[in-house]
Amino acid sequence: MLNYVKEELAKNANDKCKEFNKKLCPDTKRKMLGVKIPILRKLAKKIIANDPEEYLKNAPNEYLEEVVLEGLVIAGLKIDIKAKLEQIKNYIPKIDSWMITDTVCPTIKPKNNELEIVWEFITPYIKSQKEFEIRFAVIMMLDYFLIDEYVDKVIMALDDIKTDKYYAEMAIAWCLAEIGIRYHEKAMKYLSGNNHLNKFTYQKTLQKMRESYRISEEQKMLLKEMKKNK
Repeated sequence: MLNYVKEELAKNANDKCKEFNKKLCPDTKRKMLGVKIPILRKLAKKIIANDPEEYLKNAPNEYLEEVVLEGLVIAGLKIDIKAKLEQIKNYIPKIDSWMITDTVCPTIKPKNNELEIVWEFITPYIKSQKEFEIRFAVIMMLDYFLIDEYVDKVIMALDDIKTDKYYAEMAIAWCLAEIGIRYHEKAMKYLSGNNHLNKFTYQKTLQKMRESYRISEEQKMLLKEMKKNK
């Protein structure tokens, strides 16, 4: 399987895509092949259907696409959620780009009765000093926990994060902006109150909310005024 994957990645490598991804992902120090995400998703499904355990034992991580592929395989495994999270725990130290978190996290897809286990797993990462550990936790919150049962916990968790790392800050702003769209009153109360956001994250949150077509013009005017408050 390893040889097959290597051949498939080489066959689908694209110089134009590689150069585009280099500009898009200056955060990673890994080399890139220029393989598109839909191809990686198809390849991950094929690995899962054959021998995922053997593949994961020896999964290479020289190239960014190889790390994304490994994450997609883990995310797609049909195993107990605790066993999957154990594999994710070992995988997280390899994350060094927003492309990895933003591709892999939406693929994990925990069931409703697994959310509490996942929440307990991700929340310690908000205390991390590592940029992409924080981003991993925040993107997981964005993807699965902006629901009635958890949104207040998410707001509290985001407010508790202390970071000046760009990709972590941007994830927080994105998540808060989405809360501002889905739970507007809750977000406005938080943003208008005594929150602990730094200036950059606060301003980016307001900007992302204003850029949304799901925010009314009246609401956008108020958000514009709030920009002066921090």
